[in-house]
Parts: sequence; structure tokens; C-alpha cells
Amino acid sequence: MKPIKDAHLSRPGLVVVDIAAADDETALAFQTALAARWATATTDHTTRDPGEPGVRLRCYLDLRQELSTVISPSTQPDRPQRGS
Repeated sequence: MKPIKDAHLSRPGLVVVDIAAADDETALAFQTALAARWATATTDHTTRDPGEPGVRLRCYLDLRQELSTVISPSTQPDRPQRGS
């Protein structure tokens, strides 16, 4: 992976996360979980180091910009309809 530069961590609350996983799906799923919670600069691909097992991915988080949790209608528990 490329070195982390001072600009990536120029202020408190900025985080660089290097992810090592067995496969693309796992690394990208973890990145998605982070992006659901914090403002995250994401990528759509992983990298492989020749001769090394697994994949790597780097993402950048801004912990100062916490996202509010939005519950979509498909994830809400079933509720009785009015008038039923």
C-alpha cells in the first residue's frame, strides 16, 4: 500500500483505515459498514500484493461527520395497520 501522507491526518477526527481480508466481498462489505456510520471516501476495488494471500483496501473516514441512522421502511418491524 502507499504510505499515509500528513494531509490524510491533518486534523483530529480524520482516520485512515487499511483493511486486509481474504476476499473482495469481505473487504468491500466492511468498507460499506464503515460508510453507513461515518463520512467515508470509498473505493470500488481492492488491491492484491503478488505472492501475498488475500486483498487490501484503504479508506478514509471523517469521524467528525457522523451520519444519522435512517431506518428504511423495509427494515422497520411489522406494525399493525390502522383500522385493522
